[in-house]
Amino acid sequence: MTSRRLTFIAAALLAAVLLGTAGWGLYTAGVQHGRGAATSAASVTSGGLVAGDIDPANGKHILYYHDPMVPASRFDKPGKSPFMDMPLVPVYADDRGTDSGNGNHSGVRVSPRMRESLGVRTAPVVEGTLAPEVAAVGSIAFDEREQAVVQARAGGWIERLYVRATLDRVAAGQPLADLYVPDWIAAQEDYLALRRMPGPDLAPLVDAARQRMLQAGMSADQVALVERSGRTQPRITLRAPIGGVVVELQARQGMTVMPGTPLFRINGLATVWADAQVPESQAGLLRPGARVQATSPSAPGRTFSGRVQAILPAVDPRTRTLTARMVLANPGHQLAPGMYVQMRLAGAGTGPALLVPSEAVIRTGRRAVVVLATGDGHFRPVQVQTGLDSGGRTQILSGLQAGQRVVASGQFLIDSEASLRGVETWMQGASAPADANGAASNAGAGGRP
Repeated sequence: MTSRRLTFIAAALLAAVLLGTAGWGLYTAGVQHGRGAATSAASVTSGGLVAGDIDPANGKHILYYHDPMVPASRFDKPGKSPFMDMPLVPVYADDRGTDSGNGNHSGVRVSPRMRESLGVRTAPVVEGTLAPEVAAVGSIAFDEREQAVVQARAGGWIERLYVRATLDRVAAGQPLADLYVPDWIAAQEDYLALRRMPGPDLAPLVDAARQRMLQAGMSADQVALVERSGRTQPRITLRAPIGGVVVELQARQGMTVMPGTPLFRINGLATVWADAQVPESQAGLLRPGARVQATSPSAPGRTFSGRVQAILPAVDPRTRTLTARMVLANPGHQLAPGMYVQMRLAGAGTGPALLVPSEAVIRTGRRAVVVLATGDGHFRPVQVQTGLDSGGRTQILSGLQAGQRVVASGQFLIDSEASLRGVETWMQGASAPADANGAASNAGAGGRP
């Protein structure tokens, strides 16, 4: 009984070993078959081409495959990108750079599929005019050129005061104060006495008495009133010469004044100043006389027109700004000192000029570079000199010609692609302009500063 049990156990162990060996063999065969199937599927997807093959579609040698969004990673076989949900793109030997004619590789060719993946968009270099606008915030102030000062023309005292507080509004010709001038009485009585005296030789004396009244500070109208009335006029009513607000009041009822004492300062409101802080980089765009359009939250829907009066010759050292002084028409006196207004100033425009989208210009801090599309998927950098910027367009002073096309988006991805292919970094090796007429120089392509 024991012998039979041992025999049964030995047979079971042998069967288990045989089954395990057979199972491992089947597993290994399945894995190898799966790998082969996957490789076959990838080859079918890409036409069966791997690194080192010749692409029959264009006759070019395939160097490797990569993901355009992660160009640093290289793959020997085609397939899906492990980083993005997109197929890997082949890189050909002929795409490693194009000769610029002097032995320097300053350009790069990008396949249509890669241009689509990188989102490359080009725009033409066009001729046109640029009329820049400068936006600024201005603070309203009194127009100091619309001021009038009322002063005492003779010594006396103020009998009556009609305006008693600053910032009171006054109209042109409105009475401000009554001034009693005792010194006028003697001059007027001398004049009236001479007029009453008979005799043909008194005319020179009458004229002399009239001149003494004028010298005492009386106006011609006051002298004429004395002549018409035949009575002394020791009082004078001071009137506002212009309409506006009283910004300075030195008079008080009953006070004694001396000749020439300023009593009132009146500022008109027909026009106001708007002082705006403009960056010094934009101050050169403004010219005296340029048009200004302003809006204010205090007058919704209203637009106030004006002109640039002056660019004040002083720079704020903290903000590096200049003060641009505008004169705005103020109908209805809606703008008051201290208010803020939003302004758009018409800058000095250009004549006929070459224009490109502002997004096409890459500013490295030392130079300005654009990526020029030279056709058939080829691109190369060109150093340019820029002028004014306005409305999303930039003036090109030199480096380009009308009709050329520049890359407006995807420049940095193209530059990254060029660097990976052994082409010199474009931000440092851009070709310089050949002349002032805008022709790009090929001789300097790839040169260092």
